[in-house]
Amino acid sequence: MMTSWLLGRRGPSGFSWSSTADQVTEGISAAGLTAVVTGASSGIGAETARTLALRGAHVVMAVRSIPAAQAVRDRVLAEAPGARLDVMELDLSSMASVRAFASQFVARGLPLNILVNNAGVMATPFELSKDGIEMQFATNHVGHFLLTQLLLDTMKKTSRESNVEGRIVNVSSEGHRVAYREGIRFDKINDESVYSSIGAYGQSKLANILHANELTRQFKEENVNITANSLHPGSIITNLLRYHSIIDAFSRTLGKLVLKNAQQGAATTCYVALHPQVKGVSGKYFCDSNLYEPSEKAKDMGLAKRLWDFSVELIT
Repeated sequence: MMTSWLLGRRGPSGFSWSSTADQVTEGISAAGLTAVVTGASSGIGAETARTLALRGAHVVMAVRSIPAAQAVRDRVLAEAPGARLDVMELDLSSMASVRAFASQFVARGLPLNILVNNAGVMATPFELSKDGIEMQFATNHVGHFLLTQLLLDTMKKTSRESNVEGRIVNVSSEGHRVAYREGIRFDKINDESVYSSIGAYGQSKLANILHANELTRQFKEENVNITANSLHPGSIITNLLRYHSIIDAFSRTLGKLVLKNAQQGAATTCYVALHPQVKGVSGKYFCDSNLYEPSEKAKDMGLAKRLWDFSVELIT
């Protein structure tokens, strides 16, 4: 990745570190497709929603802050009056909120072609969610796991009736490499005495990759026309580092010289969600809109299955 940035070198896909979401989707039509994007009120989520809508998709912005999302929606409509964006409330740290969102979405009778599991928190102080689960794991993994489960039937029906491949996109991070040594601390998820904000973040991002990989295995077994992939969006100037003041200050000053902006950060997400080059590709990890190798733990299918079973227990 650093070589790509220093040299501006394009990868096999034809895109690079500096490519933007507009560039990787140029000339691609998403007309007739419906997408759900979590965390679409700011950062790469907002840019992903904007780009998919500009390409013709009907985008449902699943967000905690309705006013912030409406402001994003208004900006997109000012740019493209014909764009279709809806705003719906979703708090991924609350299973009740996830269930309410999914119920309302299904009740609308909309199809679903693309699910972008984007929202997340990073390196937060120890806290338990309303469901009694460590907040980073609850928000970054469990909430998205439950959301995906609740929307899967709609995605399967859509892909079957339209004969168009469905795509699930999990926004992970290279931070998955700094997960706890054992990867997922199944027996210590909520143990504050051994909590590390960075380790817990890495754990949740590792879970995003494992989740996509296990989905891929199941889809192939069931012969379902849906793919599931994960990605690293790049090091981006966002508000995720607000709990680490020194690093946050750097990212907003000198960091602007080496970090991606939202348009560049959303590129890989939009590439995986929409580009024809990714058709039929599943269970892979992307960076800078190109295939990339994750950690060895991220490729452990035994760990992926164990996480799946653990997650099912948590949501039931």
